[in-house]
Amino acid sequence: MPVKFKPSQTTFVKGKGKVTSHSYIKQISKEELIKYINDGQKNKVKQKARNELVRRNVEIVWANKEV
Repeated sequence: MPVKFKPSQTTFVKGKGKVTSHSYIKQISKEELIKYINDGQKNKVKQKARNELVRRNVEIVWANKEV
């Protein structure tokens, strides 16, 4: 099973019925993954984002925030 970024959403489309849309982490842009690592709340999803960036060969450079 592919790794999900968000839970699946089921919506009702008139004429088609129930349509399920999935949010897999492979479909998320690099900028959105980096933004979630910096501003996200769930540690489990942050780790999934870090693992995906490593899979894409993106080097993560940590910097201290100046207050």
